[in-house]
Amino acid sequence: MDTKAFKRSLQHSENYHRKGFGHQEEVATQLQSEYQSQLIQQIRNNNYTLTRGDVTIRLAQAFGFCWGVERAVAMAYETRKHFPTERIWITNEIIHNPSVNQRMREMNVEFIPVTAGKKDFAIVETGDVVILPAFGASVQEMQILNDKGCKIVDTTCPWVSKVWNTVEKHKKREYTSIIHGKYKHEETIATSSFAGKYLIVLNLKEAEYVANYILHGGNREEFLAKFSKACSAGFDPDKDLEMIGIANQTTMLKSETEQIGKLFEHTMMQKYGPANLNDHFQSFNTICDATQERQDAMLQLVEQKLDLMIVIGGFNSSNTTQLQQIAFERGIPSYHIDSVDRILSENRIEHRLLNGHLEITNNWLPDGEIVIGVTSGASTPDKVVEDVIEKIFELKSIVAIA
Repeated sequence: MDTKAFKRSLQHSENYHRKGFGHQEEVATQLQSEYQSQLIQQIRNNNYTLTRGDVTIRLAQAFGFCWGVERAVAMAYETRKHFPTERIWITNEIIHNPSVNQRMREMNVEFIPVTAGKKDFAIVETGDVVILPAFGASVQEMQILNDKGCKIVDTTCPWVSKVWNTVEKHKKREYTSIIHGKYKHEETIATSSFAGKYLIVLNLKEAEYVANYILHGGNREEFLAKFSKACSAGFDPDKDLEMIGIANQTTMLKSETEQIGKLFEHTMMQKYGPANLNDHFQSFNTICDATQERQDAMLQLVEQKLDLMIVIGGFNSSNTTQLQQIAFERGIPSYHIDSVDRILSENRIEHRLLNGHLEITNNWLPDGEIVIGVTSGASTPDKVVEDVIEKIFELKSIVAIA
C-alpha cells in the first residue's frame, strides 16, 4: 500500500477534519474551568515553590499538558459541540490520562471496543464521527474508517506526524526503520504502519544486541525470536540491516534515543567505512520538544535536595514513565501515581513501579519538615496536580495536629 498517497487522498476528503470547527473560544473557557488550577499558577508565579507548614513543594519548571495534548483534547471537545447528536467514537484513549478519558465518556464519546486484543470496528457505521487520538492511528485503521464513510477528526500531534514523514523517507530509499519505542504503544503501532521494513528496539541494551549482529552476525533464529513482535513481516536480519534509518516514539527518553542513534551511526561507519556512511545510515531529529523540555526540567529538579518525588500521570503514559526513570536513577524515593485517589493515607500510597506493577508502600510520607519534588506527564491536567498537592498538605496538617 502506498501509505503516503493514501494519507494525501484522505486529507483532501470532505470527511476528514484536521482543524477545529470554530468553537475554540467556548471550548477554551470550558477547558480552563475543568482542567486548570489557580494553585498551580500561584506556584509558578512563586518561582515554582510553595511552603505550607512543614511541607515545601518544588515543581518542575516544565510539566503537565503539552501543546499537542491540549490541542487534541480541545479538538475532541469541539467535535462534540459541532456534532451534538451524532455517534462519536475514539480509536483509543484521547490521551493517557484517566480523568480526561472519563470526561470523554461523560460527553457520550465512546471508545472502539477491543475483542480478543483487536479493535472491533464493526460497531462503527457510515456517518459516525471517529476521533483519532493524539498518538495517531494506524494507516490500516484510517483506511477502514474511510471505506466506511465515517467523518474522521484527526487530532494526531504534529510531532508524531513528523516521525511518520521520517519513516516514509526511509521507505522511499528502501532503508529499514529502526524505531526506538514500545512495540505495544499506540504511537509506535501507528508509526510502524507507515514504515516499510522496520525493527523496534525498546532500549539501549536491545540496540546493542542489534548493533553486534550487524557487525558480527549471530544466531538468526534467536534474533527473530527476540524481536518476533517488534519487526515487519518477513524481516531478515541478514539483509534488512544493511541500510537503516533511525526514528523514535516521541515520548521515549531523549538521552537514550540519542545514544541509540549514535550507536548505530558508529556501527554503520565501522561496518562500511566513513565514506559510505550516508549510503547505509539516515538520521533525522524526531525528539518531541515537549518531552525534551519535561525531561530537562526533571533533571534540574532532581539536582535539588528532595526528600521524595511525586510523578503524576497515566500508568500507560510513556513520557511519565521516563520522568519516573530519572528519579529512580538518582536514588530519590519516588511515587508514580495517576490521581489523588492513589494516596490512601499519610501512611499508605499505591503507585506504579517501573516494571509496570502496582505496589502499596507504607510510611511513605516522612515526619517533620520535608521537601517534595512534583512533576507530571504531558497528559496530566494542572487540576490533577493541584489535588495531589492539596492532599499532601492536608495529610501533613493532620499528622502535625495528631
